[in-house]
Amino acid sequence: MERKVKGMAEDGNASSKSAGSNPQWTVPSIPIDSTELRVNLEQIRQKTGNSGDIIIREFTIGGSEEELQAAIIYVDGIVNNTTINQFVMEVLLNVMLSNEQRTLNDLVQVITDKIVPIGGLKTLVQWDELYDALLWGQTILLIDGSNEALAIATSGGEVRAIDEPGTDTSIRGSREGFVESLTTNISMVRRRIRNPNLWLESMTLGQVTHTRIGIMYINGIADDSIVEEAKRRLRKIKLDSILESGYIEKMIEDQSFTPFPTILPTERPDTVAANLLEGKIAIMVDGTPFMLIIPAVFNQFFQITEDSYHRYDISVALRLLRIVMFIISMIGPSFYIAATTFHQEMIPTQLVISLVSQLEATPFTAFVEALLMEVIFEILREAGVRMPKAIGSAVSIVGALVIGQAAVQAGLVSTAMVIVVSLTAISSLATPVFSIAVSARLLRFLLMISAATFGFFGMILTLIMIIAHMCSLRSFGVPYMAPYSPMMHVKNSQVHAPLPIWMRHLVPKLMKKPTTEQVGDQDGT
Repeated sequence: MERKVKGMAEDGNASSKSAGSNPQWTVPSIPIDSTELRVNLEQIRQKTGNSGDIIIREFTIGGSEEELQAAIIYVDGIVNNTTINQFVMEVLLNVMLSNEQRTLNDLVQVITDKIVPIGGLKTLVQWDELYDALLWGQTILLIDGSNEALAIATSGGEVRAIDEPGTDTSIRGSREGFVESLTTNISMVRRRIRNPNLWLESMTLGQVTHTRIGIMYINGIADDSIVEEAKRRLRKIKLDSILESGYIEKMIEDQSFTPFPTILPTERPDTVAANLLEGKIAIMVDGTPFMLIIPAVFNQFFQITEDSYHRYDISVALRLLRIVMFIISMIGPSFYIAATTFHQEMIPTQLVISLVSQLEATPFTAFVEALLMEVIFEILREAGVRMPKAIGSAVSIVGALVIGQAAVQAGLVSTAMVIVVSLTAISSLATPVFSIAVSARLLRFLLMISAATFGFFGMILTLIMIIAHMCSLRSFGVPYMAPYSPMMHVKNSQVHAPLPIWMRHLVPKLMKKPTTEQVGDQDGT
């Protein structure tokens, strides 16, 4: 379970030093020592550069004889203006003190009693606490004569509406996808697992961005050692900015120099809920719809939540089909290169005659043809992703057809090579998780070079090296190829195949504590 994070120490120390060298990047953790409202407001204006979105509204509160100067400060765009105008300001402007209530403490107590029913309220005595609350959408109340600030919960602003995820699409199941709001994402998981043992721990990462991170797991099901290891790795991150979950993924993964992902990203709440119930841990990052699931094994990248919604036979067939598509996307061109270049005797006679006649009409070898077509298709794929949605798909399809047909008619590539590359590309696009599909795309070129050099011998040798590398990988201490290497007996688990619900008597999985929670017996009891 112990791990040395390669590159983390150097990168983290460098980031820490660079952040510490510029005092404007950090807020000093010093108390609010001044009791003058004018001095405190000037301090806020100087620290925020007198920014236009930092709204400061000064007014008087209290009775006609005991009026005090006060001010509220908030950031426009990340607060709920309705709450501020209709509740906070209305309450503050109507605060009246009786004859017995003449001190500043009495005024603060009256304000607290009147505002607490409206929203959360917290007393702040440090400047770093004040700026942190201000930039998270809370309204700061300062009163002349007091060196304490009150933070009122008024977070809001415009956020993207919950919509269907763009990458993890499904035919059957939930249409909800995560958004960029951490609070909204947590609520979507809570609605699916209404259990007090669903725990959430928060922390802030990024010395400049102060990005909020959430670690969610089910207490009693998740392995405590993996939970502690995840929190330990997160605490060791020393970066100036955390803008997306990919920043964290690169810093906490076990092995950086590998084409295979060891952390599962997803933007589906039902996928997160299903993995939490299996003892996994979800890392949520504010500002991105992609959440991280740890630990993740290789077979998990071919599992989708939709498997549990279909019949047993359909789910098994579709999962096997995904694995076959991944294999085709990785070894398709290399298999063709090795067969046509070194092992023609393995091809049927009529087919080899047809292939030889096609190859004689082209000026390049099979390897050069495959390399040329693969590079062209990768260019078309990236162009389709970056283009506007209205024309992206059309340009990609037309471009592929036109270029493929023109290349064949010009005699640059053979018809069989176009078929092989097209089948490989379709198989790559059909892989359910993008990160594992990219791994196949990268390894495809390595296998093509091996096949062009040594034929099937080089291709098989490269595959053995890839499998050996995969067996050496770990995901938070869990073997990447488990339960196959090392062989593990996982009773009634869905690792091998999606079992029917009536066969899941016990819930122990590969990475969760053994329990005896009964799901259902075959007789329906």
